[in-house]
Amino acid sequence: MKRYSPYILVLVALGLLFLGGCGSSEPEATAVPPTTAPDEFSRDALGAFIVLPEVVEPTNYELTQEMVDLGRMLYYETRISISQEISCNSCHLLDNYGVDGLQFSLGHDGKPVGRNSPTVYNAALHISQFWDGRAADVEEQAQGPILASGEMGMPDPEYVLFVLNTIPGYLPLFEAAFPDDADPINYDNVGQAIGAFERYLLTPGPFDDLLNGNDDAFTDQEKRGLALFVSTGCTTCHYGEAVGGERYAVLGQVNAYPDLTDEGRFAITGEEADLYAFKVPGLLNIAETGPYLHDGSITSLPEMVELMAFHQLGKELTDADIADIVAFLEALTGELPMDYIAVPEFPPNGPDTPGPYEYEAGTN
Repeated sequence: MKRYSPYILVLVALGLLFLGGCGSSEPEATAVPPTTAPDEFSRDALGAFIVLPEVVEPTNYELTQEMVDLGRMLYYETRISISQEISCNSCHLLDNYGVDGLQFSLGHDGKPVGRNSPTVYNAALHISQFWDGRAADVEEQAQGPILASGEMGMPDPEYVLFVLNTIPGYLPLFEAAFPDDADPINYDNVGQAIGAFERYLLTPGPFDDLLNGNDDAFTDQEKRGLALFVSTGCTTCHYGEAVGGERYAVLGQVNAYPDLTDEGRFAITGEEADLYAFKVPGLLNIAETGPYLHDGSITSLPEMVELMAFHQLGKELTDADIADIVAFLEALTGELPMDYIAVPEFPPNGPDTPGPYEYEAGTN
């Protein structure tokens, strides 16, 4: 279970009482007046955040090296797409901070998907997966794009398993990862293996050094930006290990956001309070993971800061304030685990392995 400093509650209280909050159903709490100037760095401000762990442990199974190794292979495996040309890594490039840099990723048919593809790095820390939170965890999320008609396009789980069973090298890998299963090549295990691999996709960096007590890890401007980030109210939504990802927020909570057409979480819950609500993104590596928002409509990080301050918090920031907050956000860039994400050697096709679109053509 995650443990937070009591300071998080103070920060959330400040945002909810004075700024209207970020979410639609959060209770109000008693506010506590700030004790420092808005741009004066104090280690008290760090109470809203937590050092990254080495792994995000699952609650319903035990991670093993065999499972992680299989998940890495499946993450890069193109043969589990209908075209046999794209993989999880096609939209979430692990050597590019987990994104492809496009407004909308392209599916197997070359057409854009419906929402911007968020980074997979540090995502296992989030309250849920996808912009609308429709998947509970990375294991469930991993199953979705494989079967999505506009993404990897596989027609059903059975065909995914059919393909994997025709590649002889996969059976021993599944048997090693799931030794207690009589039939280990099943779709739940596909998702679990990929999720197991993703639970180590964490990017510690200078911010963790600062949290661990090294005040020299940040420049003076980055510290000013951190102080402003907190005093402006950004930690109402962006807190914890991933600096976000732990709640949902209505886009345009204080000042309406223009031209919204995506109903967000409302399409999942049907609750009026969730209209235009989305999962709050984590801000680790945010300088490397644009474009921003669910629709990828914002390409500039300074513009994103200005818009969020206005629409979510009702604040108008000066250019100097924005520059300092952006300096802080840039300092949230961590280190990619290059050895861990190295592309594996894949099992070769068997004599019965189908080619692209054969299932759609009715030949299997």
